Amino acid sequence: MLDETSPSFSGAVEWLNSKPLTATDLRGKVVVVEFWTYTCVNWLRTLPYVRAWAQKYKDEGLVVIGVHTPEFGFEANLDNIRLAMKEMRIDYPVAIDSNYAVWKAFGNEYWPALYLIDSHGRIRHTHFGEGDYEQSERVIQKLLIAAGSHGVGNELVLVDPSGLEVAADWDDLRSPENFLGYERTENFASPGGAVANNRHVYGVPRLALNAWALSGAWTIEREAVVLSGAGGRIAYRFHARDLNLIMGPRTRGASVRFRVFVDGQPPGAAHGGDVDANGYGLVSEQRTYQLIRQAKPIVDRQFEIEFLDPDVEAFDFTFG
Repeated sequence: MLDETSPSFSGAVEWLNSKPLTATDLRGKVVVVEFWTYTCVNWLRTLPYVRAWAQKYKDEGLVVIGVHTPEFGFEANLDNIRLAMKEMRIDYPVAIDSNYAVWKAFGNEYWPALYLIDSHGRIRHTHFGEGDYEQSERVIQKLLIAAGSHGVGNELVLVDPSGLEVAADWDDLRSPENFLGYERTENFASPGGAVANNRHVYGVPRLALNAWALSGAWTIEREAVVLSGAGGRIAYRFHARDLNLIMGPRTRGASVRFRVFVDGQPPGAAHGGDVDANGYGLVSEQRTYQLIRQAKPIVDRQFEIEFLDPDVEAFDFTFG
């Protein structure tokens, strides 16, 4: 797609932080387009750079546009997106692409995906996934200079990420992302297997690395597993510094208490940002929760989360 004219954003159903932007509005501007969805941990780890580029180069003619294309149904909810943008300090324009129209116009396939567009509206650079931030910023600088900017310089942004925005510990990462709904899950180990769309009582066997299981009464739906009563658990054997879980209350506005364990014990110093040292936390929003962030040495461990209240739904484990 390089050197092709950028597709329009006319398929966006809504714009946040901006009026709808057209080719006329963007004429003469260098544009960074990033496809994202707010629970995606891979995108979250790129955010410090995109946010810094938007701030540093806004007076040099750069426009950053985030195209929010949802992966899960709840990510199309505008209230959820607005809350995420506020918490993540996103103040650049965001095109809401709930119908995948902009995604399809770009022929995009990834979260995150970066498209760098010159002042003539041509796509000059793409990057899919995390990383290569220096290369992307050098292209931004080059395009801005070509567009007539005289204040760009050659220094790179400095970022100080925290929480979910911290880069993964790639050297110790042995657990891939795993969805929990029956449509895309892998390595489900509860005896008898998954029973789709019906309440069923599950148990946890001995788990191999990257296998997971349920305990208690759950309904396994297409996108998520839904707890029917208090006391249900999810167990996962993993190998990574970080363990995150996308989850939320089944009923909007509700809260669900939970507790996490690592190898049968409270996490202590290995607790994530959404958990205290004793493992307690609260699910009150549909989002990504950081449950474990442990120090080296990283070895195989068994994670369990026990929900103290019913009506929670869990979508996806990610690791870092």
